[in-house]
Amino acid sequence: MSYFNDLTWKEWIKDIIDISIVSYIIYKLILLVRGTRAVQLLKGIFVLVGTWAISTWFNLYTLKWLMNQMFTFGVVTILIIFQPELRRALEQLGRGKLFARSSVVERDISDRIGEIIKSVNFMSKRKIGALIVFERSTGLTDYIESGIRIESIVSSELLINIFTPNTPLHDGAVIVRGNQIMAAGCYLPLSENPFISKELGTRHRAGIGVSEVCDAVSVIVSEETGQVSLAVGGMIVRDIKEESLISKLFEELNPNSKTQERNGSKTPFWRRKGGQGNG
Repeated sequence: MSYFNDLTWKEWIKDIIDISIVSYIIYKLILLVRGTRAVQLLKGIFVLVGTWAISTWFNLYTLKWLMNQMFTFGVVTILIIFQPELRRALEQLGRGKLFARSSVVERDISDRIGEIIKSVNFMSKRKIGALIVFERSTGLTDYIESGIRIESIVSSELLINIFTPNTPLHDGAVIVRGNQIMAAGCYLPLSENPFISKELGTRHRAGIGVSEVCDAVSVIVSEETGQVSLAVGGMIVRDIKEESLISKLFEELNPNSKTQERNGSKTPFWRRKGGQGNG
């Protein structure tokens, strides 16, 4: 208490400004990694730190020694793991965008899904291949940066134009975040699941692959058959009908459904009657 009593009003103001600046920087850094897979890595780091604290508190020598060895190389490991985020932060700082405010106006989910269904029906009838990926709690910023930034409101006309054959962006994936098409022509990881049907090509394997590494939802239109497929959690439902697709998209993209899933009242759609497995 004597320390605080000895502070002058100038030192009080200086400390308040110092703490405010540091807090704001930490807040912006959290926003920077919030839309990426780095969030999951941070959770893993917190688990390791917690394990180290427990081993120190209870004098668990072997576990403490193992944690200390890991932390010895921890700084280098963190720099390697978070290299994309650090590079993006420096780029945004150079452009003056690190502290810019971002505003995304959410549209009603029914409007969004309506535009998606309209475009999918159009492309399915004309056998235009398409891959549309919906971001959920796990960020897809790493994959967004592999494509061409669009950041436009979701519309059926734009989606149809993107996937029209012989256009520059029709080969990659479109990534949707909220009510925005974030990027097109994105590269996604291909699934290596050996049980996937051999009939499925690169577009389907990419749609399944991204759903294996995160909680994204993929809608795929086959250019060979015009069939529409839905991939979630590394599983795929092929030739899904319009009514079922609308129902599943509402279910998977509606934030309220996540509460039901946490409460254990939600059954994965591929386990229900009518669901199909891989292939």
